[in-house]
Amino acid sequence: MSDQHFNQLPKPHTTYANIIKSLLPINDHDKLDKSQLPSATYSVDSLVIDHDNLTDYRKICGFANNSFVPPTYFAVLSQSLQMNMMVKEPFPFAMLGLVHIHNRVVQYRRIQDTGTFKMTVKFDNLQDHDKGKQFDFVTHVYENDELVWEGTSTYLSRQKKPKTAKKPTEITPKPTLDENDMHQFWEISEDIGRRYAFVSGDFNLIHLHPLSAKAFGFPKAIAHGMWTKAKCLAQLDDLSKAFRCDVDFKLPVFLPSEVEFIAKYDNSEKNITFGVYDVNTPKPHVLGHIEDLTAHKITD
Repeated sequence: MSDQHFNQLPKPHTTYANIIKSLLPINDHDKLDKSQLPSATYSVDSLVIDHDNLTDYRKICGFANNSFVPPTYFAVLSQSLQMNMMVKEPFPFAMLGLVHIHNRVVQYRRIQDTGTFKMTVKFDNLQDHDKGKQFDFVTHVYENDELVWEGTSTYLSRQKKPKTAKKPTEITPKPTLDENDMHQFWEISEDIGRRYAFVSGDFNLIHLHPLSAKAFGFPKAIAHGMWTKAKCLAQLDDLSKAFRCDVDFKLPVFLPSEVEFIAKYDNSEKNITFGVYDVNTPKPHVLGHIEDLTAHKITD
């Protein structure tokens, strides 16, 4: 195990050279064993939130400017540790080939943004996927030794596999609206990827410009998945104090774009199902579910 402890979140420039190296076509990933992940945990032992960055994050995602940490913000902060882990450990996959396919956040209580926290990140749950390999980054956040937040980001590394008959794509139908639903149309600007990158530190080239996105097989730049999830949660300002939110990232949101946001409430359980959809088709970009955890014990 190669555990690392930091006094503060690593700055992006401290690993920039290694990150660029990992993006190049010529690297050592193919020589590494793809049947296992590094057994490493990276930690920030005294994490204090940068309030200027938090203010910018609230603004770009649409969160209220209050004294609480937005439920997706620790997921953004953890990416700094994740990048370090991928470039410093014997990580067997190319960073640029990774696709974020699922994200879970669990907030155990509302968290004041003035606290001092401990954050840990580790690899977990490597398994086969029909398009390659998938794995998790698991993040835990503690305040005074109390677990207050955890997150799981599931990534797919596409691998060459023998050609097989394609399975028909199952499309979740766009829900029928009723008077209790939240229904919005969003105009997403062409520059949202660049703007969010400067706030989040995620400068993946597929988000920044059409030309850089085309170099990796996308016709246009695409929005960050975690920006889309955050914008969804920012609309739902009556969330419970404790909840779990799972999101599946289905189809990329090309920039610029107009999308449709629908949230349906289950009043009996205080649970919410939501999605971001193409305005012209029933195809979803994002499908999510929020489970209220205030009334019962959390179970996997």
